[in-house]
Amino acid sequence: MILHGFGPLLWAGAKETLALAVLSLAVSVALGLFGASAKLSRHVALRGIATAYTTLIRSVPDLVFYSIQIAINNVTDAFGWNQFDIDPFTAGVLTLGFIYGAYFTETFRGAFLAVPRGQLEAGSAYGMSGLRVFGRILFPQMMRFVLPGIGNNWQVLVKATALVSIIGLTDVVKAAQDAGKSTFNIFLFIMIAALIYLAITTASNIVLMALEKRYSIGVRHAEL
Repeated sequence: MILHGFGPLLWAGAKETLALAVLSLAVSVALGLFGASAKLSRHVALRGIATAYTTLIRSVPDLVFYSIQIAINNVTDAFGWNQFDIDPFTAGVLTLGFIYGAYFTETFRGAFLAVPRGQLEAGSAYGMSGLRVFGRILFPQMMRFVLPGIGNNWQVLVKATALVSIIGLTDVVKAAQDAGKSTFNIFLFIMIAALIYLAITTASNIVLMALEKRYSIGVRHAEL
């Protein structure tokens, strides 16, 4: 058999990768919306914190943030405290969400700015609450501008899940490496892992294209 009995391990790794990516996306979107709102806020302190966050995250290599567990262990050893271990899956979700929240912040900020401010002011003048202005006016138009950026960030995030293998999480890459080492056929299993990532991103593209079509209803596209 081509998979040498490692099919269940690869399948479990694929599910772990997908769960990690989806939950990280949720954290990233939440941080992105909050960060974009903060950067567009009238409060100088909020703008400063959000700017510092996006600047730091986008300037430091991702691998640095995966050494947090090592830093925690060094602190506990220095003070003689009991070691505090972070669950690898939780650590992966929070780390990826924290990192890509910075990229989503800029994505959402650009989308917010693309919606004409006059329409938001008109909604407020009409008597709509801030929540209703967001749901009825800002959100539908913002989605048309933000979806390409979300799609790009999502695909990069999916590939970045491969880094969690260094903190002990058995994702599809770790599963492929273990299977490859056991069978002395590392290339075969790495290629299978690559095909799994390709399948995830291809399915994601189909969903994103459908969403872009949905939120582009009523928009006239320029004819070539």
